[in-house]
Amino acid sequence: MRDLIHNTLVLILVISIIPACLQGNTRFLGRSSDTSRRGAVSCCGSEIPVRFAVSRSAQPVEERAEASHAGMVWIDRGSFAMGGDNEQAAADEYPKHEVKVNGFWMDVTEVTNAQFAAFVEATGYVTTAEMKPDWEELKKQLPPGTPRPDDSLLVAASLVFNAPEHPVDLNDYSAWWKWTEGASWRRPHGPGSDIKGKEGYPVVHVSWDDAMAYCKWAGKRLPTEAEWEWAARGGLQDRVYPWGNEPIDSGKPKANFWQGHFPDKNTKRDGFYFSSAVKSFPPNGYGLYDMAGNVWEWCQDLYGSNYYQELAASKIVHNPQGPAKSFDPEEPQSVKRVIRGGSFLCNDAYCSGYRVARRMKSTEDSSMEHLGFRCVADR
Repeated sequence: MRDLIHNTLVLILVISIIPACLQGNTRFLGRSSDTSRRGAVSCCGSEIPVRFAVSRSAQPVEERAEASHAGMVWIDRGSFAMGGDNEQAAADEYPKHEVKVNGFWMDVTEVTNAQFAAFVEATGYVTTAEMKPDWEELKKQLPPGTPRPDDSLLVAASLVFNAPEHPVDLNDYSAWWKWTEGASWRRPHGPGSDIKGKEGYPVVHVSWDDAMAYCKWAGKRLPTEAEWEWAARGGLQDRVYPWGNEPIDSGKPKANFWQGHFPDKNTKRDGFYFSSAVKSFPPNGYGLYDMAGNVWEWCQDLYGSNYYQELAASKIVHNPQGPAKSFDPEEPQSVKRVIRGGSFLCNDAYCSGYRVARRMKSTEDSSMEHLGFRCVADR
């Protein structure tokens, strides 16, 4: 019975919120009906399946005046063509447009469990996933008439990846996501799990709010979407991946992603089933690790489905900061932020999130097992 209730909550928080991504169909997030030019590749909406809508009680975090550049690399200023590079690109990756960014420092890896633990130890910060969801806030983001979940499910929890034993309908996200009480950055797979021995793994189950709090404490900030893509390209122009154009399944493993039939069979050719320790794969041309795969990364920008069309009206855009207002036509009532880079759950048959141009988005209070972040800093 409790499993049924769990599935009900997942369906409320997933299917009612995140529209179906129909494989081989034209109803993709941010996509037009013209799939002949861009291909019929599934979107990654199912990768980002939930939001928490907790009450945002202000947690005081002292702002550090200046960041330490230890563990960071300087990314020189430059210009590039931002946007989709192959037939997998979605509509919101077009049109490609010229962007110029200033130089900045960037973490060479995603923020690790050890680094986040130091932040929590210093500040006493409590993450989104560790707070009870607020139904009054949650229902504001749901379609009118959505029933209230059972009180036993409105608890501090998070969605954990739970692989089925057989192929499933890829539109039924509850088949591989489990709403798990007690799951958080400290217990990434739920009760009974921990991060002992995984200090060098990327911290997960952190919301945009959590990432912003960490950045403030560290004297840093989140990268803009343009900065993130410029850095991910590693000095290469018009290439699909951080390493170039070689298909992700060709040659030696180049990133942590899903190999095999999603979501029931992972061959682990890259050596990992879940996330991997940072620096497990070669860096890109700028010395940055995991700019493709492993875990999704929060960016500073609000998400706008037509933002690139706005930017393309200018000959070249200098340091774009994102749209003034969030807009996702699939969920116009929700405020969303950009996330980049893909995760260990992405593959070409279902989600090509590890492409450098791939855009995804989620609400600021979303938090899950395959979403983390890295920081940047100005001079």
